[in-house]
Amino acid sequence: MKSRDTMRLLERLEETIEALREGALAFERAHEQELGEVDPAHRPSAGNLLHYLSLRQQDLRPLQDELSSLGLSSLGRLEAHAMATLTSVLSTLRALRGRPAKAIGGDDLAVDFWSGPERLAEHTRRLLGPDPANRQVRVMVTVPSDAADNPLLVRELLRSGMDVMRINCAHDNPPAWMRMVENLRRAERELGRTCRILVDLAGPKLRTGPLAAIEHVVKLKPRRDGRGATIPARIWMTPAETPEPTPAGADGVLPIDGDLLAEARPGDVIDLEDSRGRERTLAIAESAGRSCWAVADQTVQLAEGAEVCLRRDDRWVATGRIGPLPASALPIVLHRGDTLVMTRSGEPGGPAIRNQAGEVLQAARIPCSLGEVFDFVKPGERVWFDDGKINGVVTANDGREIAIEIGFTGPKGSRLRAEKGINLPDTDIVIPALTEKDVADLTMMVGVVDLVGLSFVRRPEDIYLLEDHLTRLDAQHLGIVLKIENRFAFDHLPQLLLAALRSPPVGVMVARGDLAVEVGFDRLAEVQEEILWLCEAGHVPVIWATQVLEEMARTGMPSRAEVTDAAMSGRAECVMLNKGPYIVEAVDFLGEVLERMDAHQSKKTAMLRKLAVSRMV
Repeated sequence: MKSRDTMRLLERLEETIEALREGALAFERAHEQELGEVDPAHRPSAGNLLHYLSLRQQDLRPLQDELSSLGLSSLGRLEAHAMATLTSVLSTLRALRGRPAKAIGGDDLAVDFWSGPERLAEHTRRLLGPDPANRQVRVMVTVPSDAADNPLLVRELLRSGMDVMRINCAHDNPPAWMRMVENLRRAERELGRTCRILVDLAGPKLRTGPLAAIEHVVKLKPRRDGRGATIPARIWMTPAETPEPTPAGADGVLPIDGDLLAEARPGDVIDLEDSRGRERTLAIAESAGRSCWAVADQTVQLAEGAEVCLRRDDRWVATGRIGPLPASALPIVLHRGDTLVMTRSGEPGGPAIRNQAGEVLQAARIPCSLGEVFDFVKPGERVWFDDGKINGVVTANDGREIAIEIGFTGPKGSRLRAEKGINLPDTDIVIPALTEKDVADLTMMVGVVDLVGLSFVRRPEDIYLLEDHLTRLDAQHLGIVLKIENRFAFDHLPQLLLAALRSPPVGVMVARGDLAVEVGFDRLAEVQEEILWLCEAGHVPVIWATQVLEEMARTGMPSRAEVTDAAMSGRAECVMLNKGPYIVEAVDFLGEVLERMDAHQSKKTAMLRKLAVSRMV
């Protein structure tokens, strides 16, 4: 016989769950107009999203503890079937109280425990292609420029398990993209595999503009091969008075005044002090007419007019000076408390101008590539530069110049250069997500791709604009991937999902690079979880992107932390890798990790596979 306390708890829980259920249905009715615009086949999914949103508007943690104490569902896995979970718990509570189950209308269970996950799986197949052979999660690869002219690379990526090839329209050009597509289609025929193609539109670029060229310096830097070995920089040294044409393969050119080159022989060494005060040597590798080739296995930065000395067998043979060099821009060095002025005009910027006493006469200035933002930025709003390396707060904006007080840099200051990203997490920027370039790229590529990535999406109107262009191009069948890369998009994700479900298939990419800067690195883990939950509730597939196995793709060896990240990425429907010398090996490795994790976890649910370690051998 149940105790009075238990019966009172059951009664109270029944009333609470009933109220949650009625509130979810009321929330769905309140958004009847948005629901009516959704594709009919996806209205159950949109309804489930609304039910889930209604539940998450309140703190359910005390309720979860009480349900768990009775051995009931804690509601912790209701994303894909919110109403079915509430209904099941409600029926169980009534049964425990000895009350008959209340009849529930069929519309309430349009999404149940089985159809919810299957809807997500089917939507994933429509967007990203058929299920992979040995795992549930797809692998997307951002192909490098080499993929246009290296069919073997594309073939090896496909063989290793690439399910979606991403073409980044921020790089290369349409002819190169077309060759990438041709290489993939050829590889598909040869291997008997299929692969979807995502064309990722660049969107409006919010970056720092050019800096004034005031320094006559050349920087010569060795490279590294795919295994990390140093490849010395090849330097073409030629007479400054009568320079000879630079052959192909030169990493840099040094004009030399004086008779030094006439004396130089292979095996000689050039001693010098670079512009940073560091002792450096260049080795003469080969003579070529009046010029010669030298190699450097260390980075060297040389200024116009610097003295160089030719050494042979430990004795100096000749001296010379570096001749005229092209002007280059100095980075702006910023410290906490400095003022930086961001300009709309596009005129090249430069460091602060100071008097002899070190007092600032004119603050450092840098142009912004997207003039439209000057219409929206307000004092008090934050600005981040260069992937979060520099932070500041807007103190003034007159429509032409934005004054920023720098609040965060490295301990010794940070350098800001041209073409670095700008993030405005507090600013509501109302500009179209598609540029003229995007429309031209879309027009060129719609006939040969399967999905379109929409960058810089912020509001439903951005999605409608892309849909209008797809309709104009008779390409409504293409899937749309919403890139969630700014705070505004995250804050309005429910509205974006409902808007995109008007014309599926649709997916969401968690662009963790910019998103981390926008929401704060400390919130990134929380935010990506919330995106996963909302998308599962709407049965919308998620692509987990940015820096997955980046170290392995670059060096061939993964870090411990990124292996864990790769394992956690299996909670999404697709994982994206970026280019690198070891990208093929990274695809292989990721596939193995995902296959193993399939046996242990499905979304948030731990799968109780038999564990060998449990035998305690």
